[in-house]
Amino acid sequence: MLSAKLAQGSVPRLERPGPLRERVYEALLELITTRALQPGQHLVESELAGHLGVSRQPVREALQRLNTEGWVDLRPAQGAFVHEPTEEEADQLLSVRTLLEADAARLAAANSGTAGIVELEELCARGERAVADDDVDLAVATNAAFHAKVMELAGNVVLAELAAQVDRRVRWYYTPVARQRGKQSWIEHRELIAAISARDEGRATEIMKAHTEHTRTTYHQRERS
Repeated sequence: MLSAKLAQGSVPRLERPGPLRERVYEALLELITTRALQPGQHLVESELAGHLGVSRQPVREALQRLNTEGWVDLRPAQGAFVHEPTEEEADQLLSVRTLLEADAARLAAANSGTAGIVELEELCARGERAVADDDVDLAVATNAAFHAKVMELAGNVVLAELAAQVDRRVRWYYTPVARQRGKQSWIEHRELIAAISARDEGRATEIMKAHTEHTRTTYHQRERS
């Protein structure tokens, strides 16, 4: 039952104003991305509607959209289930992420100024505190914000758009290994900041490649419950 899976108060009721269909979709996608809804979990329309404070219709529409996008599997006579990614799916996406983010690091080293470096340092400090506090949710969110900032500093709109298409799935795959990556991930971030600050494009590229590859390897070696 969903009520046993989702902590009390963890799912905010949606306000009526605005495009309700889109808001329900975003709420469910966030719950899947953060793994509040686990891969393989059965999704019951009536229970989801109750948690979100809406009717079943926008939930049904959101599940159909999530099925089209590969987040949910709709099985005949069984219902909706959170998609269980295969190792190959994860490997392909994380490999693409390495290509995108390595180039972003190179461009960030070429283009970023003092203000951008300061923002990266602030995000890194926040991530280090999250790890020290064993706050996995904050660590994952801050990790995503850090990488998004590097992408922003790269200054390439097309590259940023491509990265945005895989960002949610990167968070999905990163969440179960965030604790394992822990402090080491932020040590690597510090090294990246140093390379960007020094305008060393080659070094920034290599650090980001190694950093994203460490995450990919850790995902495949993760402890499974």
